[in-house]
Amino acid sequence: MRRLLLALWAHPVWLLWLPPAFWAGNLVLGRALGPVFPPVSLAVGRWVVALAALSPFVWRQAWRERALLARHWRLITACGAFGIAGYNALGYLALQTVPAASVAFLNSTLPLMVPLAALVLGVERITGKALLGIAISFVGVAWIVARGDLASLAALRFDGGELLVLLAVANYAVYSVLLRCKPAAISPLVFLAATMAAGLAVLMPFWVFELARGAQIPTDPTSLGAVLYIGIFASLFAFILWNRCVAMLGATVTGVSFHLVALFTALLAFLLLQEPVRAFHLAGIALILLGFFVTTLRPARRPQPG
Repeated sequence: MRRLLLALWAHPVWLLWLPPAFWAGNLVLGRALGPVFPPVSLAVGRWVVALAALSPFVWRQAWRERALLARHWRLITACGAFGIAGYNALGYLALQTVPAASVAFLNSTLPLMVPLAALVLGVERITGKALLGIAISFVGVAWIVARGDLASLAALRFDGGELLVLLAVANYAVYSVLLRCKPAAISPLVFLAATMAAGLAVLMPFWVFELARGAQIPTDPTSLGAVLYIGIFASLFAFILWNRCVAMLGATVTGVSFHLVALFTALLAFLLLQEPVRAFHLAGIALILLGFFVTTLRPARRPQPG
């Protein structure tokens, strides 16, 4: 088992499947908790859980790297503001009103936004193969959302809630690109813990404002269990794996895997909600996977003559 885990860590292309699976669970739970759990409180709760679980393993190393953390506080604050605070709070706020089809469609714009953000920030260039994979996967997502009838996409409305989703996805695209700027001298888990703390600091004023307006935090076992899942799997584990993939594979290639969120969300809806799987689901999923493999698979190297 240890050798398998080390092999996966050394070849993170096989880890690209896990963050979308964890985030699909977060999407389902976010929709379920939307009527009862205030959005900023849910964002704060997930990161408090994640930071509490991570801190015992990194605090000594973080103390040794405190000078490095202080030197790069601007990057840490930006990652916390965009990836920890902005994406999650805006996403939970939008989930209270945005239909599921629109959420799946708009979240899948991340692979399109990441290369644009990378190009604007001057972090990396986008290849033709990556563009092709993004386009194929995006067609698959659109086919599922349209239920096999692309003309029905014209009926989707883009009002305040949809714009919040787009803004949330743009936040995460910037975060994914900024990860490429992480100094190698800072340990990955220490950097993640620092960005969690920075994100919580950014969220605090908004949380106080939400509570001052009378928001009530549910404490029933179901809600608390959902927060624990989101904090451990959709926050801590997913971000560790996502950051590893960005560092090894680049923001553009990793961003394409975000299309898999729509795939796993459909599977969860089938397994947990008994929603039927139609022919357009299978066709869309096939296109999503094809685009994913086009972007991530690399041709075998030819042996060089001696």
